[in-house]
Amino acid sequence: MEITIKREVSEDGTIRETKSVTFTEAKTYKQNWPAYNLAQTEEKHRFQKLLFDLCQGVPTPAREASKPGRPSVPLSDAIFSIVNKVYGTLSGRRSICDLKEAHEDGYTTRPLHFNSISGYMDDPELTPILKALIARSALPLRTVDTDFAIDSSGFTSSKLVSWYDHKYGVTRRVHTWVKAHISTGVKSNIVTAIRIFDKDAADAPQFAPLVKETAVNFKIGEVSADKAYGSLENFETVAGFGGLAFIAFKSNTSGAVGGEFQKMFHYYQYRQEEFQTHYHKRSNVESTFSMVKRKFGDHVRSRTDTAMVNEVLCKFLCHNLCVVIASQCELGIEAEFWPEAETTEPKILALPFRG
Repeated sequence: MEITIKREVSEDGTIRETKSVTFTEAKTYKQNWPAYNLAQTEEKHRFQKLLFDLCQGVPTPAREASKPGRPSVPLSDAIFSIVNKVYGTLSGRRSICDLKEAHEDGYTTRPLHFNSISGYMDDPELTPILKALIARSALPLRTVDTDFAIDSSGFTSSKLVSWYDHKYGVTRRVHTWVKAHISTGVKSNIVTAIRIFDKDAADAPQFAPLVKETAVNFKIGEVSADKAYGSLENFETVAGFGGLAFIAFKSNTSGAVGGEFQKMFHYYQYRQEEFQTHYHKRSNVESTFSMVKRKFGDHVRSRTDTAMVNEVLCKFLCHNLCVVIASQCELGIEAEFWPEAETTEPKILALPFRG
């Protein structure tokens, strides 16, 4: 509680004293320390087990007996190796010890050379597979999250690009980076959908695809985003899945475009406090980016465009598996990525052997 006393003295000597009382309510969110300690102390072993289970849903066709050359590397081995390497936050050479131990534990059919790992990281065929696995890794929490938040953030690299500044007549060099657009559950911080483009990609056009990809596996209740995503299409997309979009409005917004945009604008105008309560769930997407960057780095080691995208996808896949592990310990959920009743399988081919 805060008490403020304001005293004013007029020219005729009259004293006016004003007292105001401000009540502040503080919320404390307690940590479940036993569950947290269990998740942290067993995370590495559980991570490799979950990653292995996830990779088992990536089929590799049997090699033809008459096909010449060395045998193909199973996709499950390639994906397990590059994701495990990113999880360890080490270079390809320094991660070989961890990959050899994983092979000894039966998680891969063969240990890969560090040059092979770099080659698979730069393979464009792995990009859609990694995106699909991120969505698949979120499935255990589909009964936990119904509200989502959307935003974007960049991951820088050591790669430099040069450009000539005509205004000042000098050549400048800046680091290139990629921009990750994600949808995340506001309760668990699980990433349900992701799209990665260059640093100049606009935010608003990525909103609808992220919502649609999330709706494949999750029920849409609310979707929060900042004012960069404010458009009629985005409001209508969320409404089409039976949810409400709590997107901030710009200062010059009138709501005259009609439809769901106008409906939510009037909601904002006449019930601002209630609207803001829902909107501020958006802060959870900032927490998700913070979790990923603090644990797996805010930069990438890769230098080619494809490898940078794949490395960022690996970071978010690692994050999702860590969230699943925490949920196992705290909520007791079952981490089942490929239900036996499911009949559809991703159509993925084997990659050539690289080492």
